[in-house]
Amino acid sequence: MNTETIDNIKMIAETAKEFAEKNIRPNIMEWDESQTFPKDLFHQLGEMGFMGIVVPEQYGGSGLGYHEYVAILDEISQVDPSIGLSVAAHNSLCTNHIYEFGNEEQRNKWLPQLASGKVIGAWGLTEHNTGSDSGGMSTTAVKDGDEWVINGAKNFITHAISGDIAVVMTRTGEKGAKNNSTAFVLEKGMPGFTSGKKENKLGMRASETAELIFDNVRVPDSHRLGEVGEGFKQAMKILDGGRISIAALSLGTARGAYKAALKYAKERQQFGKSISEFQAINFMLADMATEIDAAELLIQRAATLKNAKQKMTKEGAMAKLYASEACVRISNNAVQIFGGYGYTKDFPAEKFYRDSKLCTIGEGTSEIQRLVIGRDITK
Repeated sequence: MNTETIDNIKMIAETAKEFAEKNIRPNIMEWDESQTFPKDLFHQLGEMGFMGIVVPEQYGGSGLGYHEYVAILDEISQVDPSIGLSVAAHNSLCTNHIYEFGNEEQRNKWLPQLASGKVIGAWGLTEHNTGSDSGGMSTTAVKDGDEWVINGAKNFITHAISGDIAVVMTRTGEKGAKNNSTAFVLEKGMPGFTSGKKENKLGMRASETAELIFDNVRVPDSHRLGEVGEGFKQAMKILDGGRISIAALSLGTARGAYKAALKYAKERQQFGKSISEFQAINFMLADMATEIDAAELLIQRAATLKNAKQKMTKEGAMAKLYASEACVRISNNAVQIFGGYGYTKDFPAEKFYRDSKLCTIGEGTSEIQRLVIGRDITK
């Protein structure tokens, strides 16, 4: 990247940091304890241009690239990973799916609303009995004249209750058959389209996760994204970019935990000196810093390929795998450095620790990332 691009990314990162410090940090534990999804905050994020980061300006977006996207997620997640998760899900899943696979009419209809943050997006793939085995989904769409009738349910869906628009993958063929899935855009208010149980989660508690329920929901064919049978292929392409999102979320979470631990280690005095001077703690911090830099380099490589519209399935999976696993290790070490205080809610380490684990599960578990990487390197 040239100097101008680097300076622009730094400026955007600083803007995101200032916003997070002013609007997010004062509310972190209140939102976490009450499991409140602060919908008004996301309207503000939309005004900042953070809800349509990679959407072109012609559709109301910021028209930025994936390096800027990573920088924004990193800064927000250093303050509160649960807000970073929701920003990521809105941008890379729902909004990006419509941008990548919608026609011009569909883009002009939905993208400006999503990019403004006035409308919150959800994305439905996972079901109760089909996580990684998406080809066996039970949610069906049956053609009826110029409409489709959708029945079934999705779970673990970000913004299932508060979302206004959802991109939903349905089965339009036989279970296990090739090309058996089709994607549709559903709008809240459609008869039969409701939300269900809200999950009571270990971490990421300010990011809403719940069920989507479809009971004979009639959806116009004009809400279909792409061709019939292409839904699963579309979803896999969207998840390629989504891996950069979760990797960036992991990076920010890890960096937040590391910064908190480093500050504490410099201030905490034992035996007449700061605990950061003891080799055991010093080496722990050194490993944390090294893993953060390694994760960032993997993420930036994937982002560069994504910006160039080159294949980055393996690189995205590597970035997501390493960054998420490192995030858990770093957050664990942060608790250890804080000692007894790390186990209390008066200090930030315990929340980073709780939030970190989702990164190894969401948008493809670590095991699925290894499967993706393994298939690529052995084909």
